[in-house]
Amino acid sequence: MVKLENVTKQFAATLAVDNLSLDISPGEVFAFLGPNGAGKTTTIKMMTGLLRPTKGRIEICGYDIQEAPIEAKRCLSYVPDQPFIYDKLTGREFLEFVGQMYGIPEEKRRSDMAALVERFEISDFADTLSETYSHGMRQRVVIAAALLHNPKALIVDEPMVGLDPRSARILKNVLREIADAGSVVFISTHTLAVAEEIADRIGIIHHGRLAALGTISEIRSGHNSESGLEDLFLQLTDDADGETNFRNGTDKPGLSAWSDEYKRE
Repeated sequence: MVKLENVTKQFAATLAVDNLSLDISPGEVFAFLGPNGAGKTTTIKMMTGLLRPTKGRIEICGYDIQEAPIEAKRCLSYVPDQPFIYDKLTGREFLEFVGQMYGIPEEKRRSDMAALVERFEISDFADTLSETYSHGMRQRVVIAAALLHNPKALIVDEPMVGLDPRSARILKNVLREIADAGSVVFISTHTLAVAEEIADRIGIIHHGRLAALGTISEIRSGHNSESGLEDLFLQLTDDADGETNFRNGTDKPGLSAWSDEYKRE
């Protein structure tokens, strides 16, 4: 369903992602973990077609994201860590816009919108301009919009940021249900407790390379450890010099590298 083969991303002198391979099956919740600057967001942007890999290939639902981007994007949804809604639209209008963009027939669109508004408990503010929304309110609307076309691959960057405990519980239940229905759920998070609670498998990336992959039990076994996920994560991402930076000694690619890359894209 989601496959990365030897994916590498170079920004000028910075190697952000280094020969990364993943194979994620239908029905799986996969948690992608790593310290700041490890390459998580760069990987996600390549998976969603926002960045082009320097080397390697990425398949979504059997489609190469670079060679068949429209087909691949029809079957995926992406929720970034900073949820975006047009300020002068209400939440309901935004859902309507997204539903029309995906070509969902009106009757089904309205029915599914109503179900999602109820499920994410956004009816109290659904008809208010989104410019008044808190981060958590925006997050709930954007996630609801991402589910409108029943994606086969849902990619979410920091899904729990800004959510109150009740909304977080609703989202965790929804993510599990989506996977149980046969879709892939790929989440990138710093909230290790969330990964431990809902993920079927975990991948830990460090300096752009995969440091560990598997269930928590498999990762423990592979590293002769009985530690919990937090201790395992700290062990696997610990540098001899105490740094968790990119290989060129900086925390992130230089602004000029990012700017040049986006100009090319």
